[in-house]
Amino acid sequence: MTELQSVATEPGPGGLRGLFARFEHLVRELGKFGTVGIVAFVVDVAIFNVLLFSGTPTLVAKTISTVVAATVAFIGNRFWTWRDRERTNLRREYSLYFLFNLVGLIIGLACLWASHYGLGSIWPFFQGKLADNIAANVVGMAFGTLFRFWSYRNIVFRKTAEPA
Repeated sequence: MTELQSVATEPGPGGLRGLFARFEHLVRELGKFGTVGIVAFVVDVAIFNVLLFSGTPTLVAKTISTVVAATVAFIGNRFWTWRDRERTNLRREYSLYFLFNLVGLIIGLACLWASHYGLGSIWPFFQGKLADNIAANVVGMAFGTLFRFWSYRNIVFRKTAEPA
């Protein structure tokens, strides 16, 4: 057995258990954030498609669905994902949360715009509802989610310094 295999499989502080123990809190946060995100994602996709199929313009439909889903996510993240963090002013948290959601929305809209209007001007397939859903709800959502997790964890619901 090589040294790398031994370190990766041995129990205790140096093996996989030690690695998990070191990042256990982050893994739990990611799990909660992911669960809240799945609920918000379902709300987002449902509203987006209802609006899209009822004739609402693509970017307007995505903007409305994102605002509603962001509100659902704020409630879940504030009261479940990061409930153990000290609370600051609700107005501050809500304002920052929606500021960073605005940036996440812009990231998602940029992906949708690039697909629908950029690639769609060359290949008509990219102006279809399937392509719009993939651009908005897969590609845009992935990039926006990475940004939102980082900003919520480090800025909106940050841990305050522990007293010395």
